[in-house]
Amino acid sequence: MNLKALSKTFGNLIPLLSLAGWLIFATESRAQTNQAPNIIVILADDMGFSDLGCFGSEISTPNLDHMAAGGLRLNQFYTTPRCCPSRAALLTGVYPQQAGIGNMMEDRGLPGYRGELSTNCLTIAEELRRANYHTAMVGKWHESHIHFDGKRQLNGESEVPFWDNKNGWPMQRGFEEYFGTIHGVNSYYDPFSLVNGNAPIRAEGTNFYYTDVLTKHAVAEIEKLGGRDKPFFLYVAYTAPHWPLQAPEPDIAKYRERYLAGWETIRSNRYQKQIQLGVIDKSWPLSPRDSRVSAWNNLEDKKWEANRMATYAAMIEHLDTGVGKIFQALQKKNIETNTLVIFFSDNGGCAEVIQPAWYDIPSRTRDGRSVAVGNSDHTVFAGPDNVWQSYGIPWANVSDTPFVLYKHFTHEGGIASPFIAHWPAVIKTGGKISSEIGHVTDIMATAVDIAGAKHPASLDGNAILPLEGTSLLPILAGKTRAHPSPIFWEHEGNRAVRLDKWKLVANAGRTWELYDVEADRTEQKNLAAATPDKVKELSSLYDAWAKRCNVVPPDELPREKRIVPAGISQASGKNTQSDD
Repeated sequence: MNLKALSKTFGNLIPLLSLAGWLIFATESRAQTNQAPNIIVILADDMGFSDLGCFGSEISTPNLDHMAAGGLRLNQFYTTPRCCPSRAALLTGVYPQQAGIGNMMEDRGLPGYRGELSTNCLTIAEELRRANYHTAMVGKWHESHIHFDGKRQLNGESEVPFWDNKNGWPMQRGFEEYFGTIHGVNSYYDPFSLVNGNAPIRAEGTNFYYTDVLTKHAVAEIEKLGGRDKPFFLYVAYTAPHWPLQAPEPDIAKYRERYLAGWETIRSNRYQKQIQLGVIDKSWPLSPRDSRVSAWNNLEDKKWEANRMATYAAMIEHLDTGVGKIFQALQKKNIETNTLVIFFSDNGGCAEVIQPAWYDIPSRTRDGRSVAVGNSDHTVFAGPDNVWQSYGIPWANVSDTPFVLYKHFTHEGGIASPFIAHWPAVIKTGGKISSEIGHVTDIMATAVDIAGAKHPASLDGNAILPLEGTSLLPILAGKTRAHPSPIFWEHEGNRAVRLDKWKLVANAGRTWELYDVEADRTEQKNLAAATPDKVKELSSLYDAWAKRCNVVPPDELPREKRIVPAGISQASGKNTQSDD
């Protein structure tokens, strides 16, 4: 029986026979190259569901829009509500609490909250190296302990190490090459914790802009690894558009006039465009403007507000330009057809209002200039290297159109991500939008599947957790994939369950809400009181999952177990809340 006949006969079994699926859908590509596909995962940081042109935005993203036109979009792809847990789930294919990163990077002394990736799970890089892949990474790691000598390291005033060990750094977790930042939030002009391989370095050159430098290194990896003796896996983890809002002035200037239209108008326009594109169902109402947000017409300082969003847009445009250069490198090496490129964001838009006291925000630049921090002084405009601002609730509300809430939370605004996959060898009809449900844990399972890898039950004396995600290959190949189990979330007490059309969700300390997300994905009609049996069913599933996956309520977590490198006092760096 030939492969076409085999595909026709067993097509419905593809979700169960993932390796067979790979043979059916990618044999043509293998025959041309005699090797498995290259895999590139490109991750944005704190970018909302509607921030790309192909998902409804007015921001100029021609390269990602082109990627979507030639590939596949998922409009029901989910991450976790926060940066580092999403990265843990992406890299390991298990829930973040299973991977040891249930909250942030502090070691709380419990299995789910060690602040570094567990040895009981493999990273994609470790898995694919075992399957004869080259592996490389550029960008934000955010999966290791960080120690601060107050703000002196951030200000360039101290050489005390920011690490207690390097066991959890990328080169020790399967990557052959690495250039990027170990910590989660950094200046775009002088990033703290910048590392090349295992060696800490400083930003160099007068035109250093972190997004563009990451692109340069990603392109260099493709030029080096593309077309060699074996396929490669490249993880490109941009920090854009995470605060601080920093971008070159000419790029900000092109957007300022656009955002003087105000957040209500921009949000409404995005909603209408999403309906026209088919990204959302026209029956879902646009969620109301956040009650904490003033009407645009009542503002006194519209130019200052417009500048914040203009800077954010410029940061996304730089990222998009980088994606274009990555595709140019693939085309130059003649390997685009046999390369799977996946793009998404680590969580929804970020509504945080940053504060000078946060432990990982500098007070001075390396050359001694004071840093203006926060969102209260309207004489200070976002953009330069000595200004740290975020865009706050109003513009995060726009980024997460049409949904409610933001990063940190498990309502749709915190966990719904724009998702694009491009793979000409398998995705034959570009421009389509799939409503199949996907989750960040599926990335690892997909990589294992198409690489023909065998996920081990144990390795080097460590029991290895089975993967929680399932392969996206059937969806990429234009088939349907029934999600075999519920998807769960928990972060800082915010929690949720998604099973088929039902979603159970609650903020920390609040009672469960229930939504039919097929009919009401913007979570406007709470059905909990009217459907108590479904609440009971899904909450029981959540309780069992939380017990199985090491989830601990935030008020029951022990205090941080501090391991402080020599040269740092025990009291150093113990300031107030920070995002990353």
